[in-house]
Amino acid sequence: MRFIHTADWQLGKPFGRFEAATRTALTEARFDAIDALGRAAAEHGAGHVLVAGDVFDTEGPDERTVVQAVTRMERHGCRWWLLPGNHDFARNGGLWDRVRRRAGPRVAVLAEPTPREIEDGVWLLPAPLLHRHTRDDPTEAFERMETPGARLRIGLAHGSIRDFGSQGEAPNLIPPGRAQLSKLDYLALGDWHGTLSVDARTWYSGTPETDGFQAGRDLPGQCLIVDLEPDVLPVVTPLRTGRYQWLQRDWPIADAEGFAALCDDLLAACEPAATLLRLSLSGIVPLTDRVAILSRTEDDMAHRLRNLDVRDADVVAKPTEEDLAALSTEGMIGRAGALLRAKIDADGPDAPRARRALERLFVEVLRHNSIGGESAA
Repeated sequence: MRFIHTADWQLGKPFGRFEAATRTALTEARFDAIDALGRAAAEHGAGHVLVAGDVFDTEGPDERTVVQAVTRMERHGCRWWLLPGNHDFARNGGLWDRVRRRAGPRVAVLAEPTPREIEDGVWLLPAPLLHRHTRDDPTEAFERMETPGARLRIGLAHGSIRDFGSQGEAPNLIPPGRAQLSKLDYLALGDWHGTLSVDARTWYSGTPETDGFQAGRDLPGQCLIVDLEPDVLPVVTPLRTGRYQWLQRDWPIADAEGFAALCDDLLAACEPAATLLRLSLSGIVPLTDRVAILSRTEDDMAHRLRNLDVRDADVVAKPTEEDLAALSTEGMIGRAGALLRAKIDADGPDAPRARRALERLFVEVLRHNSIGGESAA
């Protein structure tokens, strides 16, 4: 049997820290990921898509989010199995009743811990969350679930593996040996937003559309194509489904030339319009180089990338004698520069602000001179 394992769609996530255009793009990309999953199911011959929780970002999404989710799923020929997670937990009269009212025969809600025979001899054992947090093992019920005539038993759950970065008091804890304890051929998990193999029969699929910055996690969203046979270890193949990459980089820099080379390498290695970059800079550079770095980020990189978040408080700009001489010839601007330099040299509480002000003053002088030079030409 072949199926697709996915999780953590978190439809309706607000992305409130971004500007409106980026928020809209990220929101729509999460709906588009449903179509990517449906196409993957058709292309790879998978009749079922198992969604291991957090289909929605909250238990009360707006009606457009529900309608978009259901209609996107319904236009593909596979069967969709939806498990409530900690963000969209099951409760009477809540979200999942709304989904059922909208859904057709291809969309099944697994809001009760009741096994379902999804193909002849293939049983799906769901562990829906009935609350956002529970101190009990949500998969413990697997041991009591009867699956008559089973040739394959597939668990579907949402939570943290006990020895996978979890403290003893953490909620929704699943024992690391659950697949073996409950005689599962495969345990499809959600909650961790990156693809992860706990053991040969236990996997986190990760989210199909990445939704945050994580150090060392550069890959776009993925799903897992799972091939199962009785008494054989699963064959699990990651498949890209996401559009956007969320990159996090820490760059020590010494000059503008080195910074430009790093920018060029990054742009060549990604699809800029589909990349969100959180960039932390550090180092000591000449003031003229600092101006060039500002220009590259503000006037170039910020326009090429989907989103750019630069953190440059650890970049110290040191003006050269030539820089200071250029400012000192500018009359009132020169006097302002001298006052700022005095505050910087005093190294008091106003020094960081004075340093930024001097940088900006120098930027404006360069821009003014550039414009004046172009006009004269």
